[in-house]
Amino acid sequence: MTQGISEREKHVMTSGLRTGGRAYRVAIAFVVLLFFLWGMANNLNDILITQFKKAFALSDFGTSFVQQVFYFGYFLFSLPAALLMQGRGYRIAIMTGLGCYGVGALLFYPAAEFGRYEFFLVALFIIAGGLAFLETAANPLMTEIGDPAGAARRLNWAQVANPIGTLCGILVGKYFILSGKTLDPTDPDLTEAAKTLFYREEILSVRGPYIALGLIVLGLAVLAAFIRFPQGASHSDVGTSPVRIARLFRNPRLRFAVIAQFFYVGAQIGVWSYTIRYAEVNAHMTEAAGADALLASLVLFAFGRFCGTSLMARVRPNTMLQVFATFSFLLVFGASVFTGALGLYCLVVASFFLSIQFPTIFALGVEGLGSERRVGASLIIMAIIGGAFLTGVMGHASDLVGIRVAMLVPCLCFAVVLSFSLYIRHLDARRSGSGRLETGSFS
Repeated sequence: MTQGISEREKHVMTSGLRTGGRAYRVAIAFVVLLFFLWGMANNLNDILITQFKKAFALSDFGTSFVQQVFYFGYFLFSLPAALLMQGRGYRIAIMTGLGCYGVGALLFYPAAEFGRYEFFLVALFIIAGGLAFLETAANPLMTEIGDPAGAARRLNWAQVANPIGTLCGILVGKYFILSGKTLDPTDPDLTEAAKTLFYREEILSVRGPYIALGLIVLGLAVLAAFIRFPQGASHSDVGTSPVRIARLFRNPRLRFAVIAQFFYVGAQIGVWSYTIRYAEVNAHMTEAAGADALLASLVLFAFGRFCGTSLMARVRPNTMLQVFATFSFLLVFGASVFTGALGLYCLVVASFFLSIQFPTIFALGVEGLGSERRVGASLIIMAIIGGAFLTGVMGHASDLVGIRVAMLVPCLCFAVVLSFSLYIRHLDARRSGSGRLETGSFS
């Protein structure tokens, strides 16, 4: 069965191209701000992993629950977000997402007061639920407004704000959460009271930044109520039944994109989550120096996003994905092989090549879905659960065989992304050979 782009949707897309720079200028700017906000939240988790390991005396696998709970929240909320967006539109979905994000951030206050790791995990789960609404709305919105042929490049440009948010998250974490203090349990002068005070101070240090973030986000939720967003295809155009979703998932292009996104997100989150740990163990650096290495990674990520997106004006997005996935594989493999500073340099430089992979996989995956684009987008966003599963695998591997060997896990992930890009290349070659445009086929 073939699901093409309806005449109504073509009209919507054409109208979006004509008016996106005028009628929806404020909405587009607001959505770009959303990319910044979830970049900040995502990479504050990398700081929390280091902080909670110290504050709660956790193993590497124990710290991985920060990401496991977070990305499980993404998984659970992505499809409800798509259904709400179809029924009520972009504005309500975005306001819901910002509301959950803000409430989850404010819950860090009682979690810190009680001093319970599991309470922090609940707060992170709620934040992730809010981000699922935001991503499920923002990604397809940026692909719908404008020429479909430029969707991948347009989405990459919008996501330039994401690495800027990640940089801010790491800076906030480094200067307002990480204390640089360590506890030596073998110190004969260490009293039980001093130990308790140390743990208490480390737990409370996360409270202030999250309260401030929560208040800002809730303010933006109120502001969103007064912004005009595009309507896109109405809910009557798109079925939401499980049978319809299952049929959509039989689209091989979308299905492989979901698989590729699962492994890509697992690789990205795993690499960044354990960069500080890698620097401490493999390069014998301090916590602060490890945070600097993570910051350098994110600077390169931002620079890679800018360079990669600029090159997409001349190079096809899928070709860029092939090249970037290949270099990611090689560099992270180098981090698993080399010791000391050389291994850390490989790990840091790899972030340059992570930059364009998420939005490019997303745009390539929803290509040709027509009015089904929003539900297809939610399925790809659900694949973010890879960040939960594969970070846990890396943490467990690190406890068993060391952090350097654990880097083989993201290596395998990048091999999957490379396979996806080669598959898309095959589809594009077949489409060019047949002389017809692919509008999405279900088999």
